[in-house]
Amino acid sequence: MTSKERVQKALRRETVDRVPVFMWFQPSTAQRLAHSLDIPAARLAEALGDDVRQTWVSNNYAMEGIVHEHEGESHTDDWGITWRKEGEFNQIVHSPLAAADRTACLAYEHPWQQVDTLLALMEPVIAQSNRYYIGCDVSPCVFEMYARIRGLEAAALDLAMDTELAAAMMSRCADFAVSLSEKACSQFPLDWLWLGDDVAGQQALMMSPDMWRNLIKPQLKRIANVGKAFGLPVAYHCCGALKPIIPDLIEIGIDILNPVQCNCPGMNPADLKREFGSRLSFMGGVDTQGLLPKGTPDEVYRTTITLIESMTCDGGGYILAA
Repeated sequence: MTSKERVQKALRRETVDRVPVFMWFQPSTAQRLAHSLDIPAARLAEALGDDVRQTWVSNNYAMEGIVHEHEGESHTDDWGITWRKEGEFNQIVHSPLAAADRTACLAYEHPWQQVDTLLALMEPVIAQSNRYYIGCDVSPCVFEMYARIRGLEAAALDLAMDTELAAAMMSRCADFAVSLSEKACSQFPLDWLWLGDDVAGQQALMMSPDMWRNLIKPQLKRIANVGKAFGLPVAYHCCGALKPIIPDLIEIGIDILNPVQCNCPGMNPADLKREFGSRLSFMGGVDTQGLLPKGTPDEVYRTTITLIESMTCDGGGYILAA
């Protein structure tokens, strides 16, 4: 069974030879694992049984795809956002609209001239399409993209104090994601379209569920509709405690939810499987905050086995991920 077949069958809840796996490692982690296994880092995904090949074609490439070697190194991306390496991650240190007035915000342009260059990032992934399950990540899509160009605090204030501006700006963020999605689905033999929009914290959504439904859900639906129009499953990434909007995500066509951050309120994977598993597949659920950094190898093994068993109780609908 190829990786592509394995994921396809699992999402259809058909019998597979093992649970599908989709793991992404921070570059420094990948280097350490490769050293421990005495293999080149480029072979790590193959060695660990990763069934999915995917890359970023939007602003997440600027966050995760550009890797700096030294602390404090920085770059400014095509959106005008400046990132700096702080610890293991690139962090935003400048948002182009952070101090902008309403007129300047509405004059802002997304990097439309870079669309072909961004989509070209998929070429190494597509070369593996015969064997692996292929995804294209167009995130961040709506609120999270606006929060990056505006700054999280200013974007949150706009939601509360200038809803018209926030709605207009998030619609433009969605326009860009829709265009990327349409071009990617037209040009590449994709197996799924990957959306993402972090709208939740560790305890609750960043805004009320009603505000999310009024301002963000319609824009996210526009992007999901692209995948559906091309007959593709649509995956969605959102960290944190997002249970109140899971029924809405199903309603707009989301097929796979990631990462299922199990330590957050309402996000127990087994409970979510029981409540939504007939309509939604899950990817993740491994505890990356407590278990992986602090657990013993035996604890990690036993907990992961229990997770897999509970998430595949209906024969599938689950991809192991962290």
